[in-house]
Amino acid sequence: MAQTTHFDVIVIGSGPGGEGAAMGLTKAGLNVAIIEKESSVGGGCTHWGTIPSKSLRHAVSRIIEFNSNPLFCQNNTSLHTTFSNILSHAKTVIDKQTRLRQGFYDRNQCTLLFGTANFVDTHTVCVTQADSSSELYTADKFVIATGSRPYQPKDVDFDHDRIYDSDSILSLEHDPRHIIIYGAGVIGCEYASIFRGLGVKTDLINTRDRLLSFLDNETSDALSYHFWNSGVVIRNDETYAKIEGTDDGVVIHLESGKKMRADCLLYANGRTGNTDKLSLEVVGLQPDSRGQVSVNSNYQTDIDHIYAVGDVIGYPSLASAAYDQGRFVAQAITQGQAQGHLIDDIPTGIYTIPEISSVGKTEQELTAAKIPYEVGRSSFKHLARAQIAGKDIGSLKILFHRETKEILGIHCFGERAAEIIHIGQAIMEQKGEANTIEYFVNTTFNYPTMAEAYRVAALNGLNRLF
Repeated sequence: MAQTTHFDVIVIGSGPGGEGAAMGLTKAGLNVAIIEKESSVGGGCTHWGTIPSKSLRHAVSRIIEFNSNPLFCQNNTSLHTTFSNILSHAKTVIDKQTRLRQGFYDRNQCTLLFGTANFVDTHTVCVTQADSSSELYTADKFVIATGSRPYQPKDVDFDHDRIYDSDSILSLEHDPRHIIIYGAGVIGCEYASIFRGLGVKTDLINTRDRLLSFLDNETSDALSYHFWNSGVVIRNDETYAKIEGTDDGVVIHLESGKKMRADCLLYANGRTGNTDKLSLEVVGLQPDSRGQVSVNSNYQTDIDHIYAVGDVIGYPSLASAAYDQGRFVAQAITQGQAQGHLIDDIPTGIYTIPEISSVGKTEQELTAAKIPYEVGRSSFKHLARAQIAGKDIGSLKILFHRETKEILGIHCFGERAAEIIHIGQAIMEQKGEANTIEYFVNTTFNYPTMAEAYRVAALNGLNRLF
């Protein structure tokens, strides 16, 4: 083995959390190394999760837009493509993102070490390269930012060439006519939109009683309706008894006695933290059954000089939150305490077709808490901009306090929902009188825009007050 090299901080994992931490630490003048097990930086977010699935979704939604617009598809010409074709678009985006992120490390003189890390003792990690050679590195402090991967139950044969998880689906070579998606969480619903948009017969098996039950009920119902309307078959409250790979497909046996068959199956039910190869027992850390480690408000684990951020610490498991956690852990290490913390109302963006986004409380939560709220609604079909774009599916709903008019929650369904939500979020985050629904009535919006939905919804809500 080569000579041991010492750093102030070693960050394990170059996804959003690791990148946020490494950038914050190097900018503070520390000598930092970041370890990445794959051949390029970016983590699961860039290579298997957020970026590829959103690129796929964008391509599919444009195809749907073209095929449903009479201006374009005259003489019965319609666009058709396959999952494997649009994957190439996703790969170009991944390459651009990887080059961009690689540049951050180069410019900030952050040492990049490629290989798989595991702890040898409390201040030493061993990094094993692809050719099995290994090096030892020591550091005063460590940040674990190893992310998560799709959960794989032992009784499902993921080696079978027709059984996929949300990582391996990105190397789908054949073009299925029929897919079963097991698990109707965010990932399952996004892929149901993608495959159905490509004309693939899609069965969505939901282990719960309604889709995305953390959403406002109306939004969840709207998604169910649009899935049903596009031909997705949803089966609620079902769990599998056995998943059986055959020569040309998959048969799933459900606990309820039903059997279903398809060309392939995407198992998208849960994720697990990437801690199993870190040898954490050597330093005295014990991950939970989902591979996650617990941290305090400074992102410190039970071992003082080892910190953790991102999916590996659990909720909210969002790339956006992981960046912030990375910045906060850099503050904790350099200043002794994190100066910032995650905001209370983290927005949700779900890239189904149509898109969903929300921030703040749902109607169910406000009703349960006996908070006297009122509702302001705007339907996209009445907005000039939506009519021009042919994007008239969707709505914006603002929940606000009857007396103080404070904004309590915003729920958006439809094209660009994840962008539209930020306008309301910006007002909601203001303190005191600056956060009221009246802002949207008293400001002047560009016309025609989607943002105008806020003015329409605010007027609608204020008209309900008496």
